[in-house]
Amino acid sequence: MKRTLFGLTLLCAALTARADAVDTLRDFVRDVKSGRSAFSQTVTSTDGARKKTSSGQFEFLRPGRFRFNYTQPFEQLIVADGVKVWIFDADLNQASSRKLAQALGATPAALLTGASLDGDFVLTPQPAKDGLDWALATPKAKDGPFQSMRVGFKGRELQAVEIVDSFGQRSLLKFSRFEPNVALDAAHFNYTPPSGADVIEQ
Repeated sequence: MKRTLFGLTLLCAALTARADAVDTLRDFVRDVKSGRSAFSQTVTSTDGARKKTSSGQFEFLRPGRFRFNYTQPFEQLIVADGVKVWIFDADLNQASSRKLAQALGATPAALLTGASLDGDFVLTPQPAKDGLDWALATPKAKDGPFQSMRVGFKGRELQAVEIVDSFGQRSLLKFSRFEPNVALDAAHFNYTPPSGADVIEQ
């Protein structure tokens, strides 16, 4: 009898912890209006045989403004100014842009930097792993660019995002020194392509 009660207690505690990860994600989207963090990204091929790593700085300002500034192993900038999303490849000296609504949709960037959550995603608690509490976000739209995304928190702090795209490729973003609700000017997310760059606008 004691073992049964003990087991039920552990089960209830686990379910509560997992439910809290979804609540934490909702709280994050509602309460964290801006943020800054260093990040590392590991992209794993569908067969798990190949991995690519990169790193840089991530900043966002709700709604619809963000910067992914990749510095290693090569320079690339992805920036959204609230109207357009720009991608600049320093090696190619090429800048391309798309309208924000077309580029984001129900994407990971939209989940972290937009205003909608339950309208675009099905949220499911996941078991704790690697010291983090995880929430699974599955897009309601079936023809989007990714299958699912897991968001990991340590307490209330964003720590990781794992994305599985529509081809089964897996990307793991790990955040460090995350600073919530930092003072960021909207003008910081404005972007003008460098002089002489090849510009492609869609």
